[in-house]
Amino acid sequence: MSTALIVEDVQTDLMIFTSYLETLGWRVIVAMNGEEALTYLSTNTPDIVFLDVVLPGRSGFEICRTIKSQIGTQKIPVVICSTKNTDMDRFWGLKQGADLYLTKPVNRHDFIEVLQKLVN
Repeated sequence: MSTALIVEDVQTDLMIFTSYLETLGWRVIVAMNGEEALTYLSTNTPDIVFLDVVLPGRSGFEICRTIKSQIGTQKIPVVICSTKNTDMDRFWGLKQGADLYLTKPVNRHDFIEVLQKLVN
């Protein structure tokens, strides 16, 4: 069974993303902030990470940079899902190492397309 880590502190978005994944038979792990995510990633390797930008404590951009800079996690696909939707936000997210950047609200079709593109 494939595993996705969702790093999201907004319950509505968390429920939507979880629903998309579970419908496809994925196991979902939830982290409410970046520190929880990094703790999980220190001992686990999910198939993909969906990461919000605006989080308590460290930003999703910082967490992405950390994930992509560590040998044990750098190959895990990271998708930033954020309400921050300017060209500069997208540029900065990709510059931090994100594999793709989705703007909220994320529709089911786009979510599944990204999942299929990044995870074989």
